[in-house]
Amino acid sequence: MIISEGKGIKADSIAIVKIIPGYPKEEMTLIIQFATLSNMLYIVPTPIGNLKDITLRSLEVLKQVDGIICEDSRRTALLLNHYSIKKPLEVLNDYNETRLIPTMVEWLEHEDWALVSDAGTPLISDPGYKLVRECIHQGIKIDSLPGPSSVLTAFTLSGLPPDKFMFLGYLPEKPGHRMDFFKKLSIINSQLSITYIIFVAPHKLKRTLTDIRQVFGDIEVVLAHELTKIHQSVEKKNISKWLETLKNPKGEYILLFNFGFS
Repeated sequence: MIISEGKGIKADSIAIVKIIPGYPKEEMTLIIQFATLSNMLYIVPTPIGNLKDITLRSLEVLKQVDGIICEDSRRTALLLNHYSIKKPLEVLNDYNETRLIPTMVEWLEHEDWALVSDAGTPLISDPGYKLVRECIHQGIKIDSLPGPSSVLTAFTLSGLPPDKFMFLGYLPEKPGHRMDFFKKLSIINSQLSITYIIFVAPHKLKRTLTDIRQVFGDIEVVLAHELTKIHQSVEKKNISKWLETLKNPKGEYILLFNFGFS
């Protein structure tokens, strides 16, 4: 018996083969057992706007895995079709994550799967955290590939101090909770000067700016929009100016500010 790698065998796998005397070399091996050394969940970032921003390694993983766990199969299918990749898609979102985790962990005991979001790096204000946590608990290997992130793209284009930052994701939905949240930020800022980064849906943008002005005054904030796309914009204005110019916001925004910098 020997251990060997062969065509069609995964990189992290081995094949145990038996030598059959008297046959040509290309016909003398018969695979009698296939053993996977380890299966993997790959966290794969996807483009935030420009499809060319996907990495070569991400494409390689998406082509090699047994299936892809996605947030929205329609959005993921657009990316896969662009690169002629055909894989089974399984939807994971905030509503079904807890229910589907046991099934997905079972798949990962025998197969390699990729986890993607609609855009950017998975888990960043997107589903997947509970799946990753359970994989760690079950001893399933996980790898996170570097790649696109709207948070870091907006941050590096903002002109705000980059030495310390805090990503706040989406703000609380209820007005009272949101105002309490901003008041807590002011306490943090009294101890530490830091750049804050927030995701804002377009229909909540004006309301969010109004709340910030109510707590912190008419400070300057940066709005990043349509990142990596043709109409990309990253601008800094006082909140009062933004409220004057924003008529009908569309698309997701990233809002950044630093109280100690103007």
